[in-house]
Amino acid sequence: MKSFTYERAKDPVAAARAVAGHPGAKFIAGGTNLLDLMKIEVETPTHLVDVQDLGFDRIEKTGDGGLRIGALVTNTDLAADDRVRRDYAVLTRAIVAGASGQLRNKASTAGNLLQRTRCPYFYDTNMACNKRKPGSGCAAIGGYSRQLGVIGVSNSCIATFPGDMAVAMRVLDAVVETVDGTGQRRAIPIADFHRLWGDHPEQDTVLKPGELITAVTLPRPLGGRHYYEKVRDRASYAYALVSVAAVIQPDGTGRVAFGGVAPRPWRVEAAEALLPQGAAAVTARAFAGATPTKDNAFKLPLATRALASVIAQSKA
Repeated sequence: MKSFTYERAKDPVAAARAVAGHPGAKFIAGGTNLLDLMKIEVETPTHLVDVQDLGFDRIEKTGDGGLRIGALVTNTDLAADDRVRRDYAVLTRAIVAGASGQLRNKASTAGNLLQRTRCPYFYDTNMACNKRKPGSGCAAIGGYSRQLGVIGVSNSCIATFPGDMAVAMRVLDAVVETVDGTGQRRAIPIADFHRLWGDHPEQDTVLKPGELITAVTLPRPLGGRHYYEKVRDRASYAYALVSVAAVIQPDGTGRVAFGGVAPRPWRVEAAEALLPQGAAAVTARAFAGATPTKDNAFKLPLATRALASVIAQSKA
């Protein structure tokens, strides 16, 4: 790990200003992703701004009947909250399907949204990676790509967003709240938060330099039955080959988003109208234009079968 300087922030605007004004600076909270990447020198921040004392650790009701989740609420506390378990069960299910209990105890809501890719070539500093070093190329293209993206990818990167929580938040139409070093605040719909790769895969999100997540807001509950189906190579501590987050209403309509297939949680609202016609109709529309490799083409029928399982459960 390369040397760095450190400060513990007491004010969100000052924290944002410190990162924006210090080239190479990063925020740190739980550190479950950042510290791992620093140890292998994939991430090499010159300055860390610790935001753990900013008080963003509460879950509160909003005026319109939703919930406001502080950026520092741990994954464990979020998944266990009675209101989340009752009204946003897809979120609890997605979080519990994620990493180990020890990691969930430390990982924060904002940090979970900001996870970087887990592409093997991103981790290997001897391999070309446009995310790690823009312009160096993508060793995954033409390389081993079984776990990588089938849609929303580009000629610069075919990695997938690794998280589970964000897939559920996409179904719920969450909104990410931020503040920058001037005190300006933004509310970013989760649909717009994670970027597609395009020519700049090093830019994971639409956040500006130094912009700090303060909370995530959930709208009023959707009702219906909530599901999170995660297909992976082993039963625990593994990223999704394909995941499905869904909220199904009694009449068979609903919402669905997929994980493990694209640079961001993949939801195509036009496909949801086809839910009463079955899983094949939905995935044909949701994955129209997909460009799988020979290694990961299995993800397309796997997504259909995973969604079919959810639909069958909703009818049971």
